[in-house]
Amino acid sequence: MAISARPSKLSLPQTNPGVTTVLEYLLLKFPAIDEAAWRARMAEGKVHRDDGSLITSECPFKPQLRVFYYREVASEPSIPFAERILYQDEHILVAYKPHFLPVTPGGLYVNECLQQRLRKRTGIEALQAVHRLDRVTAGLVMCSINPDTRHLYHELFKSRNIHKTYQAIAETHTDESIVGQQWEVKNRLEQSEQRFRIHVTAGAANSHSVICCVQQTDSQALFELHPVTGRTHQLRVHMQTLGWPILNDRYYPVLQPLSPDDYASPLQLLSKGLEFIDPVTQAPRRFEYDGNLSLD
Repeated sequence: MAISARPSKLSLPQTNPGVTTVLEYLLLKFPAIDEAAWRARMAEGKVHRDDGSLITSECPFKPQLRVFYYREVASEPSIPFAERILYQDEHILVAYKPHFLPVTPGGLYVNECLQQRLRKRTGIEALQAVHRLDRVTAGLVMCSINPDTRHLYHELFKSRNIHKTYQAIAETHTDESIVGQQWEVKNRLEQSEQRFRIHVTAGAANSHSVICCVQQTDSQALFELHPVTGRTHQLRVHMQTLGWPILNDRYYPVLQPLSPDDYASPLQLLSKGLEFIDPVTQAPRRFEYDGNLSLD
């Protein structure tokens, strides 16, 4: 059994969804965790308020009550790839995240994530990622290490005042030379009926990417991608929109059956660079990973 070293937290909603106790809300919020598991956690003191007082199975639902709990998984996978710290100062840390490693705890992963690895490695318990990458995507992740300035770096991403550069490889199988060509993709992305997948729908555009081809072989091409917005799976869906789904993508264009990770065939998507005006110093900052995706 793997148990999180730090509690996860959630705030109960302002509007009661029709429950009487905190336990009933947790069962509604997390349908994959059965009642016996939550009752056991509560009995062992693993569910509490922000002041440390315990939440029991009888505690009534209270709007906006903050609930702290410790995530558990029966068997946590070990990701056999290392992260790398590229930069650190008194406010931020920028690290390279390998393919398959989640940024934060979720699903089968409790302690085996970039955030927890970096906390353990640096001894900085306040370290917190200020944005996300898909678990199967590799590349740069910015973390805040100073709670007093954290909101400023969160705002960089929320307000889109940060320029992000990605690389991707796709199979193209075309005789036409597309090197140097550029595409601007704008469309509306929404959650699909299939869990975890996003699809293009009619309506006003809520996603925007600029994509160009930088290298090409007979069967594949290397693309540089600049997301203007930051929707879930945006680059993966936009590459599919152009007719070139990213190599080794198990979600697009067709959702593949659930299976163990194939470490020999990672998704060919890399977060290569971050560029922004530092909200604390007002100095221009640029971070770039020194590795590249390569064509076969």
